[in-house]
Amino acid sequence: MAGERSGGGISGEDARPAPGFDIAVDGRPVPVVPGQSIAAAMHAAGIRAWRVTRFDGRPRGLFCGIGVCFDCLITLNGVPSLRACVIEARPGDEVTTT
Repeated sequence: MAGERSGGGISGEDARPAPGFDIAVDGRPVPVVPGQSIAAAMHAAGIRAWRVTRFDGRPRGLFCGIGVCFDCLITLNGVPSLRACVIEARPGDEVTTT
């Protein structure tokens, strides 16, 4: 997959988790636990919906959590229409919602 992002939430030989970090969601800092998906971090931060349906304007966010549906679409670092549930958050990520 182009732009593949691999994890690594464990650092050092003592198997301690790497330190947490923040990503920016519409300019707001959102804390992330290493290895967490962008959708999981947003959900944990209380962000339950980040787009609306085209015709009825109904809120959408995390639904299936496995990349099958299209409810969790975001723009990540300028790349539109990505599923937040299957992308691991990385330091410096900038998420824009629609």
